[in-house]
Amino acid sequence: MIYVLFNPLSNNSCGKQDAENWAKRLTTEVTFKSIIDLDIKALLKSAKESDEVVLCGGDGTLHCFFNIVYGVNCKCKLSYAKCGTGNDFYRDASKYEHEGRVDLKPYLKYLPLVKVNGLERRFHNNVSYGVDGETNAIGNEIRKKKPGVKINYAKIAIGLMLAKFKPKVAEVEVDGVKSTFKHVWMATTMFGPTVGGGMIAAPDQDRLNAKHECDLVVLSSAGRIRSLLRFPSFIKGKHRNKKFITHLKGKHIKVAFSTPCALHIDGEAVLNVRSYEVINE
Repeated sequence: MIYVLFNPLSNNSCGKQDAENWAKRLTTEVTFKSIIDLDIKALLKSAKESDEVVLCGGDGTLHCFFNIVYGVNCKCKLSYAKCGTGNDFYRDASKYEHEGRVDLKPYLKYLPLVKVNGLERRFHNNVSYGVDGETNAIGNEIRKKKPGVKINYAKIAIGLMLAKFKPKVAEVEVDGVKSTFKHVWMATTMFGPTVGGGMIAAPDQDRLNAKHECDLVVLSSAGRIRSLLRFPSFIKGKHRNKKFITHLKGKHIKVAFSTPCALHIDGEAVLNVRSYEVINE
């Protein structure tokens, strides 16, 4: 039996249709289940070794799924099929794709934990703090007002950098080593290489790295125009050895800003954040 799980709200509420379209390739018996109000842990525990559970969706669906099943042992095969919009996880994991899906079990062994504003969440892509967090918050508000609209996150980010976002002073600690950065636009902890639907913030980051390290990416510069001119190289991942980008790798990361701003965890917005902490053991 193959259980195909879908999020009816993913990909602008096309999640069920996307899952059905994907499953047309299958020749074995299929059961579709919405993850809303589904006891996913019970399903995984009861599934047989010969069964397969396939999760269809995007990064938001994966984020919810990982936080539910992290630490749960299951005998069945556990897979992922891309059916979302941003798909940063898939961009990285697609190199291991086989027959239209990716084996999820290797990615469930070490997921970093973020602590922020009293919340504790596992994440699979990134915790983005600063202009990218504000960009995500604005995009979410647009989507609420105009369901189904395609969000241009790069355009929102450029608009913030031109006028509205005020750079911060960031106090950073990575594996016990403290640093201070001035005029900071972004201080993002990356577990995968891309953010915001394909912006290559950490081109050398491997979420399956043996040390289980994250990549803290600090974007800082002296002025708006100068930073904006450099932004295209940041989007394309062509910013190695650039003075305005600092990469710090570690398993225990703390970031504090001088004034609060928005943050997002795999696309889920958290507002009015002064600091966050990431632990990956």
